[in-house]
Order: sequence, then structure tokens, then C-alpha cells
Amino acid sequence: MHIEFLVEDASGKKLLSALLPKLLGPAHTWRIHAYKGVGHIPPNLKGTTDPNKRILLDNLPRLLRGYANTPGIDAVVVLVDTDNRNCAAFLAELNALVAVSAPALTVLIRLAIEEIEAWYLGDKHALLRAYPTARQRQDKLKRYKQDSICGTWELLADIIYPEGATGLKRDKTVGSKKCEWAENIAPLLEPERNLSPSFRKFCAGIRRLV
Repeated sequence: MHIEFLVEDASGKKLLSALLPKLLGPAHTWRIHAYKGVGHIPPNLKGTTDPNKRILLDNLPRLLRGYANTPGIDAVVVLVDTDNRNCAAFLAELNALVAVSAPALTVLIRLAIEEIEAWYLGDKHALLRAYPTARQRQDKLKRYKQDSICGTWELLADIIYPEGATGLKRDKTVGSKKCEWAENIAPLLEPERNLSPSFRKFCAGIRRLV
């Protein structure tokens, strides 16, 4: 089986690059495509968009139409953060987009609640192994309610770094640090140990798909 994965940024690609071999193994093939932001579902699902603007949702109807007409692609997986959106309503919108754009294509939509950094917070062992000095700020990790709407990446930054999210924003290093977290934590994630409901739902969906 061959699967195309669409994610909203480079850190998501790095995360999946480490995770997918654990879920899929050598019997399946895949490619991961990173975009430059999640964007918005376009009002005209059958209209044209500028492919040079690599914004995921803006281009998703066009992408799905293309995949539906491409031999050798068995399924497409779309992974996006919910951010501050209502989870159920957002998922319904995305499924409606799929039904209009590529009804015959196998498409799996998965949401990270609130942000994909919740998946790192779901595996305390992996997080502390990657960043041992975070043990000094474990009180923040203990108070975290899994997959809550709390400013997830900021919380993770506050746990990992003494200067926290404020320092990353000041130094304008948020994007690079998110990629660093993916490189350092994602290889240590264990699907069966992770407490994030959205992470577990993603893993279960991939396993059902294949």
C-alpha cells in the first residue's frame, strides 16, 4: 500500500518521518509533504488555487482531485492542528471537502488537539529523555491536562527551556525549535505509551488503513 501524507509544516514532517516506520513497517510505502501553514478551507471547493502558495487547506481540494487521478496512490492522510477551532465542526468541514473534491479516494483526516506538540507532552518518558533538564520544571508537566486548549507549544517550551516561550518569541526561533523538538523527541515516542487521545486516534487510524 502507498500513502501520501499532507502536514502543515516542516516539524510535522519530521515527526511523521520518525513515527511512521513504527506504524507501517517495511510492507508499505509513503511520502510526506510539508506545507507552509494550515490556511483555510476555500469557499469554492471546485475552484482553482495557486500551487506556489504552499498553504495546506487552501490547496487541499486541488490536491485531492489530483491524487484521485494518480495511479499508484492508495490513500491520502491529512494531519492538521485544530488550534482554536471546534474539533467536531472542523472535522465535519474537512470530511465535506473530501466528499466534494475526491469522493472515490480513500482519505483519512486526523486532527492534533490543540497542536501537534500535545503528542510530545503525551509521552513524558520520551520528553524527559530528550530533554533531561526539563525535570527541573516537571511541575508544569504534571499540571497539564492532555490535549487541552492551553497554548500547547508555549507550555512545552516553558517545560523544556528556562527562558520558556517568551524567550523563543523574543529571539524569533519558534519555528526552528519546533523542528528541533520533532528531531529530538519524535524518535523516542512509543505509540502504546502515549497518553494523547489525538495521537492514539492517529495511530489507530493508520493501522486500520493498512
